[in-house]
Amino acid sequence: MSWYCDVAPNDPFHAPYHDGEYGFPVSDDRVLFERLSLEVFQAGLSWLLVLKKRAALNAAFADFDPVKVAAFDDTDRERLLADAGIIRNRLKIDATIENARRLLVIQAEHGSFAAWIDTHHPLPKEDWVKLFRKTFKFMGGEVVNEFLMSTGWLPGAHRPDCPVMERIREAGPAWGRVEG
Repeated sequence: MSWYCDVAPNDPFHAPYHDGEYGFPVSDDRVLFERLSLEVFQAGLSWLLVLKKRAALNAAFADFDPVKVAAFDDTDRERLLADAGIIRNRLKIDATIENARRLLVIQAEHGSFAAWIDTHHPLPKEDWVKLFRKTFKFMGGEVVNEFLMSTGWLPGAHRPDCPVMERIREAGPAWGRVEG
């Protein structure tokens, strides 16, 4: 089995993400929306490409503020499709805008995206995938799995002996509450 922990060290793009973000618990809805969107943009592509384009994606999508993205219209879609700095896939762009709108509904009903996720935690991976497919657009098994691992709801982001694992455990990921 190949681990991100094996390829990330000393890489200018992978190492900061691996060491400071990947697998750490996230409760901020803007960050959760960014991570969900980045996973959508990564589908079928390399994570390195997404990391290289992350700053441009954040600029293009109003720092993934769900309220702002939910208000995007056809003019914004055309602007995004013309932006060579981002991943210009119409389906992924449309999914990101629609997912922002759906996230606002979740926030209104549950108080936050994080609270909605926590309400369903823990679930087996297959049930997470069904839930996300029912709730959001462009949700495949890998998108859902990576999103939940990267934000601390599912384990598996790091090798057990990875030095980052101790810091993640100390941060109290949701999977740690189940694991005991």
